[in-house]
Amino acid sequence: MITLRHAQDRGHANFGWLNSYHTFSFGNYYDPQQMGFSHLRVINDDTVTPAAGFDTHGHKDMEIISLVLEGTIAHKDSAGNVKELPAGEYQLMSAGKGIYHSEFNASKTNMLKFLQIWIQPNQLGGQPGYQQKEFSQAQGFTTIITPDGRDGTLHIKQNMQLIQLILEDQQQATWQADNNRHYYVHLIEGELSLGDGITVKPGDGAKIEDVSEINFERLGEKRVKALLFDLM
Repeated sequence: MITLRHAQDRGHANFGWLNSYHTFSFGNYYDPQQMGFSHLRVINDDTVTPAAGFDTHGHKDMEIISLVLEGTIAHKDSAGNVKELPAGEYQLMSAGKGIYHSEFNASKTNMLKFLQIWIQPNQLGGQPGYQQKEFSQAQGFTTIITPDGRDGTLHIKQNMQLIQLILEDQQQATWQADNNRHYYVHLIEGELSLGDGITVKPGDGAKIEDVSEINFERLGEKRVKALLFDLM
């Protein structure tokens, strides 16, 4: 079963310095039908004006993933991490028993566009953690996050995986799924068919349940980049 959520149906907040679209309930946007999916709690699609950003604020017991699409994030946290996160790199911050951080657009001239994703952990408390890595932009599936950090992936406190899908010259790809797990697809760029007449466009998301495989087909000539969440 596939349930498509169109980009235009997401929550929206515009504060001038921040233009944000919320896949699930967040901040002042509340929809009791969109409270997350399995342990996936937040996907915010944020655009930040030059030199602006999120002042120091706290998190606790949440796994927070950031993926920069355009520009660079200047990150600073209470664990002593002072980092820059450029476009294409993934960051995973485990809030643990509590951490404070700030995120700013590192440029004074260019816009920053990034995805912020929250995963509810299966372990509460503990020391905060920080991971950051650039992954291959190769065709097909690239595993980014796993529960055990295998094969150089980032490790997360939850029984889930995050997989990056790129289709450029390649037209199709198939993910072998588990009927007992839940899957979520978020499309970043390009256009995809998931079969059965379901077309996914940038910003769209699809909840996928009770399937043994997921078939992705690139539509048109543009490169496809998508995130696939493999969830309990």
